[in-house]
Amino acid sequence: MRWLALLVFLWAAPVSATVDAWPALFDVAGVAADDALNIRSGPGTSHEVIGRLAHDARGVEVIEMSRDGRWGRVNAGEGTGWVSLAFLDRRPGQWDGAIPPLAACFGTEPFWRLETGATWRMETPEGALFDAPAPDLLGSAAHRGRFAGAVTAGGAIWTLSVLNQQCADGMSSRRYGFEAMLIGTAPETSLRTGCCSLAP
Repeated sequence: MRWLALLVFLWAAPVSATVDAWPALFDVAGVAADDALNIRSGPGTSHEVIGRLAHDARGVEVIEMSRDGRWGRVNAGEGTGWVSLAFLDRRPGQWDGAIPPLAACFGTEPFWRLETGATWRMETPEGALFDAPAPDLLGSAAHRGRFAGAVTAGGAIWTLSVLNQQCADGMSSRRYGFEAMLIGTAPETSLRTGCCSLAP
């Protein structure tokens, strides 16, 4: 029976390794050029339309899916809404544990924003603190959904730690799928907390 248990484990391992990650980026598909994809207040066509996505919208961040797997939650205005996943194509490579394609991290009290594209650019209400080539984010081998990266700029080290879990910005009813901690060493050691988004 021991060999049977091993066989089951080896068969199941690849399946668990390719579980879809949330949030994820999608592109609108299958919507006519003269139409738009409705954003509804709840996961179903009986709910009020609160917004729309263009027929060719790309890089739509879906925070989570409904229990029936047919609808996805997206940010809309100062809150969230739901769109039909039947009209969204999921971008490849977004499996549980994969390095997320973060676009920005941000927080309040104090306000800060870190653009995390090809370069890392840190801004506060007082102005830009640094602009440096983006480092590679590292994922934790022991704990899926934990990532970190660091840059050295202006004589300071800036370390970003990201956790894949629900996050709120403290200013609206919008939701995000990543919680962030940013530690800087200049002009003095500081810790900033906030959320990260896959969409700019």
